[in-house]
Amino acid sequence: MEKEAFLAYISGIVQGVGYRYFAYRKANEYGLTGYVKNLPDGRVEVFAEGKKEVLDQFLSDLKRGPQFAMVEDVKIEWQSYQQKYDKFYIESSYGL
Repeated sequence: MEKEAFLAYISGIVQGVGYRYFAYRKANEYGLTGYVKNLPDGRVEVFAEGKKEVLDQFLSDLKRGPQFAMVEDVKIEWQSYQQKYDKFYIESSYGL
């Protein structure tokens, strides 16, 4: 199975509802590497690397979100696999 990566920007009600922890938990269940973080404009950014089929499943989860989130849009930029990370992280909000 081929490995790939994506950078996703999730908008809607995705901050203050446990979205980062949801993404972190799912990414670890799937064995993906990368990060999730809040952005100052209210969106959430997710970078993930792994097997393409697994990334597709993860994207389905990201589009749904946790119970109290309301995902309105997910913009995805597919990238080549670069093995940038050794695990999946929750980055501090706004790069702090």
